[in-house]
Parts: sequence; C-alpha cells; structure tokens
Amino acid sequence: MHPHDSLSTSCLAAPHAVSRLRAERLARSSKPFLARGGPKGERCPGCRLVPSHCLCGVRPVVPTHAGVCLLMADIEPLKPSNTGWLIADVVPDTFAFGWARTEVAPGLLALLADPQWEPLVVFPGEFAQAERVVTTMSDCAPGGPANAKRPLLVLLDATWPEARKMFRKSPYLNHLPVLSLAPEQVSRYVLRHSRRGDHFCTAEVAALCLELTGDAHAALTLDAYLDVFTHHYLQAKHQLPPQWEGEAHQRLRALARGAEALAVTPTNKVRRYRPS
Repeated sequence: MHPHDSLSTSCLAAPHAVSRLRAERLARSSKPFLARGGPKGERCPGCRLVPSHCLCGVRPVVPTHAGVCLLMADIEPLKPSNTGWLIADVVPDTFAFGWARTEVAPGLLALLADPQWEPLVVFPGEFAQAERVVTTMSDCAPGGPANAKRPLLVLLDATWPEARKMFRKSPYLNHLPVLSLAPEQVSRYVLRHSRRGDHFCTAEVAALCLELTGDAHAALTLDAYLDVFTHHYLQAKHQLPPQWEGEAHQRLRALARGAEALAVTPTNKVRRYRPS
C-alpha cells in the first residue's frame, strides 16, 4: 500500500501558518481561486496536489534551532507550486504573513520584537548597506553563547521583482541584519523558471540557511522533501503515477529513520554554498 492510500489522518492534520494564511487570503477573495488540475480542480487541502498524487503521508517534521518567518506576496499562498508551504510542513516554528506596501500585520511586528528571536532578513547583500550584511551565524548555532537568541530567518516569498520591491518598501525590516548567501550551484527547482540561474526557490534558500544555523538534518530533510514534492507535482501534470520507490522518496525515508550516513554521497547532500 502506498502512503497516499490511507491519508485521512495526515490530510486532516492541524493547519500550519501558510495553510492558515491561504485560508485568510481565500476569505478575502471576491471570486473563487481555481487551481488547474484534478477533477474539477480538486486538490488535497494538506499538500495542494491532486488526490491521486497526495504526499501528506510522507510529510516530515523536524525540530529546529532556527525559526522561519515567511513574508509572502499577495498571491503566493494560493499557488499550488509555492514552496514556502513545504518549509511550514517541515519546520515547526514557521510563521507566515501577507505583505502589503501600505500596512503591516501587528503579529509580524510582535514576532520581530520577541526577545527569544534574533531576526535576519535573507537577501542578497548587494542590495543592502554593507554594515547590515551578515556572513556568519556561528553565534546563533546550537552550542554558541549561552545567552544567544534563536535565529529567525525572514524569507521574502515572492517572484524576484516582487521580492526586491518588498525589501525596499518594508521599513520595519530596515534595522535588521541581512544574511546574504552566495550559492555555488544553480537552482534545481523546475516548477517555475527564473531568468537568473543563481535564483533559488524559497525552500532551497531555507535549506541553505538551516545548514548555516546548525540544523543540518532539517536542511537535508527539506531538500529531499522538495525533490519529492517536485516529482509528484510534475508526475501529476503529465498524468503519470508517482514513483514511490524512486530516489527522492528513498532519501526522504532514510532521513526520517535518522540515516546520517546518507550524506556521504554527493547526490544526497544539500547544495553547498559559500557566504558572500
């Protein structure tokens, strides 16, 4: 029996932050949002895939030292291909807020001011003042100073033009340090295309950052989960069954069993990068 054959419990799991934001966004819509695919556009509420390709049964949850705050462009929570949803699946301390130029959610301001967190905006350093750019997080990793706060990774979940606008027009982020990554490999995410090969999808960026914060197992898990999601999404698009015994699924299962030895082969490593 494949995991999607008995998913009633998994699919009805408590909604996470992105799921709740999606519900709020739908409630404000003046007309229904209809995603393509599936009978009459039917999709699983737990993973946004067509029911035949549901992957709720393999959803991993990994405790992390870091938290993630997703600041999402207006339409992002509604897109079935959005990968911020995958981050919220994996990282328990994930928060999600919609972005608007003229207003800011009070909950976001409260989160950024919460003394348990050390917020960092993840964005290319070339767009920030040099004094704001951070190139190391050693003090935020587990085992650092006793009084170190937990890192809160603020990710701008949007298309590249939207993200640049969000970065420029969010004054409440201006006082925060900017974590700038310089990945050594181009993105493997194939559900959307960018004109620049060094642009990563939101889940890829989160995996890179989680490795920086010392959450290596969560980084590997999110990376594998993104591959599983991409496989299911594309198989459904082409009306092909998912390969439950494929490499991505096997890697995700091994990580769920705590198989640290999996990281010895290049295909099973999180894509490496160097801080800018």
